[in-house]
Amino acid sequence: MAATLCGRLLTKSGWQPVVQSVRHGSKAVTRHRKPMHILKQKLMAVTEYIPPPPGAPPGALTPSMKLVQEESGLVLLLKKELHTIFQDCKMIAVIQDNSTKSEDMLHLKHRLHKHAIKIKFISNQVIRSYLQDSPYLNMSPLFIGPNVLFVSKEPKVKEMLLCLKSSPQMILLGACIEKTLLSRQGVLNYAKLPSVTVVQGELVSGLTMLTSQTSSMLQRHPAQLSLLLQQYLKQQAPEGSTETSPGDSTPKE
Repeated sequence: MAATLCGRLLTKSGWQPVVQSVRHGSKAVTRHRKPMHILKQKLMAVTEYIPPPPGAPPGALTPSMKLVQEESGLVLLLKKELHTIFQDCKMIAVIQDNSTKSEDMLHLKHRLHKHAIKIKFISNQVIRSYLQDSPYLNMSPLFIGPNVLFVSKEPKVKEMLLCLKSSPQMILLGACIEKTLLSRQGVLNYAKLPSVTVVQGELVSGLTMLTSQTSSMLQRHPAQLSLLLQQYLKQQAPEGSTETSPGDSTPKE
């Protein structure tokens, strides 16, 4: 029925309904941008990326000159001494000196002198400078702090360790023995090895025993063969015949 009424009313030209739908309670959305907090502004200003200035093209600047400082005469003399030590001495041990008293150092020198072992006091800077151009470059990490060198022309490791037992302030760090770099544990293992004379004696005795065994084995087979041939001739010979065996000089009856 309502639809019929609306149809009749709407047939009139220019007529509009009295009631219109109007939207209430809504406003236009206006979002205002809040100002940035002052702390955030400071943080953004501090962390702002500043690109580096463009560098100069190659060849535009003059190359920087490096000043080369000449070594003094004392340093050259110490390097020459180090060269002689590494060339002539078969044992070069690096010892850390933990504030040893002068009296204890004097006693240690005296004990080492009995075994022809010398103590060398050379600056670490000079030693590292020498090792840079030498085959012993791997020894450079040992020269940190107060260090001394124990050098000898023969590898007297057992005697050196025996003298170090009475000086607990002196600590063994490493050594170069017979052109070979050894750690502390390597030096201790080297000290347990027998001497050269003992090894030579064992080698000679072993070779002598081998040669004697070889000689006896070479003589054994011909003697056994001769006995077998004699036994064979005895078995093949008829009863009552007289034959000479290879080992007898008189005829058998």
